Amino acid sequence: MFAWAVLVYNIGVILWGAYVRASGSGAGCGAHWPLCNGVVVPLAPATKTIIEFSHRITSGLALVSVVALLVLVRRAFARAHPARRGAAWTVVFMLTEAAVGAGLVLFQLVADNATMARAMFMAVHLLNTFVLIGWLTLTAWWVSGGDPVSLRAPSGRLTGLAIATLGLLLVGISGAVAALGNTLYPDGSLTEGLAADLSGASHFLIRLRILHPAFAGLTAVGLIFGVSRIADGRGETARRMARSVAIIAGAQLGLGALNVVLLAPVWLQLAHLLVADALWIAFVLLGASALAVPAATVSLAHTYPGRAALAPTSSRPSST
Repeated sequence: MFAWAVLVYNIGVILWGAYVRASGSGAGCGAHWPLCNGVVVPLAPATKTIIEFSHRITSGLALVSVVALLVLVRRAFARAHPARRGAAWTVVFMLTEAAVGAGLVLFQLVADNATMARAMFMAVHLLNTFVLIGWLTLTAWWVSGGDPVSLRAPSGRLTGLAIATLGLLLVGISGAVAALGNTLYPDGSLTEGLAADLSGASHFLIRLRILHPAFAGLTAVGLIFGVSRIADGRGETARRMARSVAIIAGAQLGLGALNVVLLAPVWLQLAHLLVADALWIAFVLLGASALAVPAATVSLAHTYPGRAALAPTSSRPSST
C-alpha cells in the first residue's frame, strides 16, 4: 500500500503547486531557491510566502517519499524485477521536477511574468510531471503484483497507445499554457473571453488558449470510442481500465466545458487538474495491463518483512 500512498501524496503536491500558480504566489519566496527570501525559514511571512514555502516543504517530502520507496523496493525485490527500475526512474524524474521548479523561481518565471520562456517552462514542467506520475504508477502496479510490460505487441495496439499518449500529452501541455493565460489575463465574461481568443491583437497566451479545448475534444472522443480496442483480448483488468479511461475522459470533457462557462475559477481549475491526473493514471494502467507479459522469470531475492506494507501479494492484478 505504501507505493499507492506515495502516488496519492504526490498528486496532492501537484495540486498544491497548481494553487501556487493560480493564486499568484510563485514569487512568495522571491528569486531565492532553495532559501525563501534569503533565509531558511521566513519570519512573519506574507500569505503568498506561506503558500510558496509550504509547497516547497511538501515537495521536499515528496522527494523523501520516492527515495524511501526506492529503498524499500530494492530490499524487497530481485534485481531483475521491474519495480526496481520503476522506482529508480521515479527518483530521477522527481529530481528533474525539482530542477524545473527551481528554474521557474531562479529565472523569475513566476507571478506576473507573461513571456514565452515561462510558457515553455510550464509545458516542460507538465510533461515532466506526467512522466513522473507515469513511473510512479507503474512502480505501484509492479509492486502490487502486476506483470512486466513488453513492446512486442501487435502493431495496432502499439499504434493506438502511442496516438493516445501523444493526445493526452498535448492536452496536458496546452492545458498548462491555457491555465497560465487564464491566471494572467482573466476574462470578465464568456463573450469577452471568446473574442479575445480570436483576436490577433491579444497576447499570445490568450490566443493559445483555444488549442486546449480543440486538443481535449479530439482526444476525449478518441478515448471514449476507441480505447476499448487497446484492451481487446488482454483480460478483465485491461477491459476494466479501458472502461475507466473512457468514463474519466467523458467527465473531464464536461469539466473542461464548465471551466470555460464559469471563466476558470481556481477551485474548478484544481478539480480539472485532479481529474486529468486520474485520467493519466488510468491510461498508464491500461497500457501496463494491455502490454503485460507473464512474470515467470521474476522472483523475489529474499523475503522482506516490510513487503506487506508495500502491497499484499494477494492483490496481484489479473492479466492474460
